[in-house]
Amino acid sequence: MTESVPPSAPPPRRKRSARFTEIAAAAGVGTATVNRVLNEHGGVSAETTARVLAAARQLGVPRVLPDPRHGLTRFDVVLARSETPYFRRLDLALTRAVQVLDRRILVHCHVVDATDAAQVRERLTRPRHRRDGLIVALHDTPDVRAALREQVDAGVPVVTLMSGIGDVPGLHYAGIDNLGAGRTAGHFIGRLAHRPGRVLRLTNTLDYRAHADRLRGCAEVLAERHPLIDPGAPVPCHDDADRCQLALRHALAAAQRDGVPLVGLYHSGAGSAGIAAELQRLAPAERPIWVGHELSDEHRTLLRLGLLDLVIDQDPDGQIASALHHLLHASGHVEQPAPAEPNEFRLFCAENIRGGPYLAG
Repeated sequence: MTESVPPSAPPPRRKRSARFTEIAAAAGVGTATVNRVLNEHGGVSAETTARVLAAARQLGVPRVLPDPRHGLTRFDVVLARSETPYFRRLDLALTRAVQVLDRRILVHCHVVDATDAAQVRERLTRPRHRRDGLIVALHDTPDVRAALREQVDAGVPVVTLMSGIGDVPGLHYAGIDNLGAGRTAGHFIGRLAHRPGRVLRLTNTLDYRAHADRLRGCAEVLAERHPLIDPGAPVPCHDDADRCQLALRHALAAAQRDGVPLVGLYHSGAGSAGIAAELQRLAPAERPIWVGHELSDEHRTLLRLGLLDLVIDQDPDGQIASALHHLLHASGHVEQPAPAEPNEFRLFCAENIRGGPYLAG
């Protein structure tokens, strides 16, 4: 009797390699773009190249993929000129971050007069070298929007620090939720004031979207949860201590004249020395709840003195790290994208002040 031998199993089928159409669909581009990237024909932006290569890796293309990092990678940073502690710390954070980058990555920092539209446009739209990425901290103006729109349309990855820029699709924001920060200020003022009254809201200028969002958030929370506290109209003081002091003096005089106490003070910018000088003329029980921004050395002292109640710190070092992460991903140097959500902010009062100097190098 002859045993029947079962037929042998067919050999495993070799996995079909991904076609250009599949890579194109995954990367959101056309097949011609995939062909140019994988065969290194050039003419494709760094951000698109990174997407195509990431899609090809994910689909398991059985070939050696091109290295997009030929030559030097150049990032431009354009910052508004400012002597505030935040901008000085931002500059130090950038200096520290650049020191640990690959030598093939060059970062060029430019400081501009934010009120000089021609100078700002020159820096944004006419780089002196090939530009692989752009980081900005500027006013939200029509001229800035138009210039950034040109850069995005040209395929340049753009990151905004501290303050978002409106009506420009494709920007990456590396900063805190400023509306949330303002709502936090309004929450604590409303909870700590314990009585009806009026709030003085001081700011740098509403041309910065960050400041507009902060003041709006504060007013929203007071209207929603503390309707007996009037948020008042915002007062631009342009980070000037004398203007801040004068605005507070006028608010205190109005409170005495109208019989409506000033129960809160929210300052979204700098110039706190003027506020402190005016508050020191009042008895502690007469002083409004004061919420400010950035744990500067000045604010640390004011917290300890009991003049300032709460500080919202936005961590410039974290913003620089997030911005560079986004550009490094867009230019193909790192595979993982930067988080899409805003950076976290931190709250400080007299009981949890950190020890080191704010502007440590």
